[in-house]
Amino acid sequence: MRWGFGIGYAAALLGLVSERHAADTSVVVDAETGFTFSQYSAAYKLGADSILYRIAIPSPASDNYDAVLQVIAPTDVGWAGLAWGGQMINCPLTVGWASGNTPVVSVFHSTSHIEPKPYTGATLQLLKTGTKVNATHWQYTAKCMGCTSFIGSDNATKRLNPTGSNRLAFAESKLNSDSVGGLTVHDVYNYWDHDFAAAGNTEFESLVQKNM
Repeated sequence: MRWGFGIGYAAALLGLVSERHAADTSVVVDAETGFTFSQYSAAYKLGADSILYRIAIPSPASDNYDAVLQVIAPTDVGWAGLAWGGQMINCPLTVGWASGNTPVVSVFHSTSHIEPKPYTGATLQLLKTGTKVNATHWQYTAKCMGCTSFIGSDNATKRLNPTGSNRLAFAESKLNSDSVGGLTVHDVYNYWDHDFAAAGNTEFESLVQKNM
């Protein structure tokens, strides 16, 4: 299993946003949750909506800072994953899917190109606001503790730069994890440079509490 690869949007699902662009990502102020997100639109199929990967972090950020991840995926996406280290191996992998009318998200880890296993080095807190399913999209918003600092492939601690860009990766499968009882081999994957400097929120913790 390895981590490649149209931009539409369901306004009824997400509410009003304001947006400005920079590098591979854009800045989105989410009216529903109040977070300012740095967003990447991941094209996974020609002629289809993109999977939106949004990240918010505290400003200023501590050494082992938390992050809020919001993922918005069309309903034809079975599961969508984010590799925080820019590759499948030796980094936290957040993977989400829709289980009926309920979004599900977990953290996985792998030391080789095999099916990832649950990861105990990171903890997710699913936020009630910004987590839902409708006729066209499924979406989750979750605080991740342990996703921005981890032991990399060189056995050294890797800390994602909160004031610059970080190499991330995504993977997608059309098969839902509920239907097959686990993670299937992805259909597409790709990489990008995500601007964390644009993801800062001075009211990060209060926004987390507000959206619980």
